[in-house]
Amino acid sequence: MDQKTDGAHTSQQILDIAQGLVQRVGFNAFSYADIAGVLRITKASLHYHFPSKASLGVSLIERYGREFEALLAGIDLVGGGAREKLRRYTAAHAEVLADDRMCLCGMLADEFESVPKEMQTTLDAYFAMNERWLAGVLEEGRSSGKLGFSGPPIEAARYVIDSLEGAMMMARFDGGPARFEAAARRLLASFAP
Repeated sequence: MDQKTDGAHTSQQILDIAQGLVQRVGFNAFSYADIAGVLRITKASLHYHFPSKASLGVSLIERYGREFEALLAGIDLVGGGAREKLRRYTAAHAEVLADDRMCLCGMLADEFESVPKEMQTTLDAYFAMNERWLAGVLEEGRSSGKLGFSGPPIEAARYVIDSLEGAMMMARFDGGPARFEAAARRLLASFAP
């Protein structure tokens, strides 16, 4: 393996470990020492790949956003109408929770005021991407008569995100995946035509 390939592999390992930590304990609850200990490398090696914890955080959000955007494209590709797309969107959140993790960006939103500004900006872009996609699905559903809601689609999209992120937090606190799934069912039912 050449040095460039090895460096990219190490960067991915660092991101994987950091993502797991954020999804379980939050961004502010871990340090470079935690990652270095798992990988058995020096903190200086981590700084070579990610000069600051903020740069690591931005890279995490960007990668998570690309992966989630690909998931949304996959939902669009499979089709099935707006109601089915909305169901698949909620199922994606349930899968994360079932793996004893939280939405990476939901965890970071909880720490929004204490993360670096460049992370806040990247986090805003992640949620804006989700809102745009959901607003499009909701408008499609309302236009076809498959979904019902009042007000602008962007407000309904924010309601979906807020409900799912909040349900994940509460399920983690008490009740686990069953609590989340009950909340998701009620959320979907609230969009009945």
